[in-house]
Amino acid sequence: MRTSMNRVMGPFEWLLLIILSVLWGGSFFFSKVALVELPPFTVVLGRVSLAALALNIVVLAVGRRMPVSLRTWGLFFIMGALNNLIPFSLIFWGQTQIASGLASILNATTPLWTVILAHFLTTDEQLTGNRLGGIIFGMLGVVLIIGPDALSGLGLHVVAQLAVVGAAFSYACAGIFGKRFRGVSPLVTATGQVTATTVMMVPIVLLSDRPWQYPLPHGTTLSAIVALALLSTALAYIIYFRLLATAGATNLLLVTLLIPVSALLLGMLFLGERLDLRHLAGMGLIGLGLTAIDGRLLLRLQERMTRQTATAPSSGDDYSI
Repeated sequence: MRTSMNRVMGPFEWLLLIILSVLWGGSFFFSKVALVELPPFTVVLGRVSLAALALNIVVLAVGRRMPVSLRTWGLFFIMGALNNLIPFSLIFWGQTQIASGLASILNATTPLWTVILAHFLTTDEQLTGNRLGGIIFGMLGVVLIIGPDALSGLGLHVVAQLAVVGAAFSYACAGIFGKRFRGVSPLVTATGQVTATTVMMVPIVLLSDRPWQYPLPHGTTLSAIVALALLSTALAYIIYFRLLATAGATNLLLVTLLIPVSALLLGMLFLGERLDLRHLAGMGLIGLGLTAIDGRLLLRLQERMTRQTATAPSSGDDYSI
């Protein structure tokens, strides 16, 4: 029989989620820069191969050892396909056809897919009205922040849009599948999945992109790939698997709602961009959605109302003398 237990994140988990949103928020910018000179699959390979190299060095430096079990590596390959190969390829290809803003909105459907899948495939992350309502509020906030005009391209490049939605669904599947690594070091899991992804991407790039036909990319492109690999992949996945083990798939993938907020605040800090009223409204909706999903504030309000009702004097007639 299923239990209806749902996980609640503490302050440290929320902090990690915000950091992860910043790391992944930058990935849309870095990938857009890299795609100017290089084809999508080549950018994916550069991202995961450099991340795999860096993570394997870290594993050796801290004295850990990678598993040798074929079963474990089989799981790494499945996780690498669901969490890297499929979504990275679909998003990067989709970004060659549609605007980054629309891609971000479509990518923000990840928590919705995760809630639905987790309800049917797990016993500890069941669908609740608070969660569903919170995700809907959050997605509306994402649309406001990025700008409703981004939705004007929904009727064009349908295949590219479906590709990004497919990536969001793949991320949701990865979040559910990744629960199998509970108890394994987040560093080891992150290293295993990006290493497996690199192995799978090499033949794909050689057969499809033929990168030797392209001129040597400029320093800006190479810097973008390095940032994608070290920040948005290597470091991000260590945090990802740490959160997945403690907060669960549904809470973890709320990060896609926070990514536009992080991108907006980074733009204010480093590019001098200004906040509009719709940005504030969008952040407010996302905050409201996350509050509903977290559930603790609503629970306290309900308890307070219950106590007030219980202690309120009776409204009936008092016949005492």
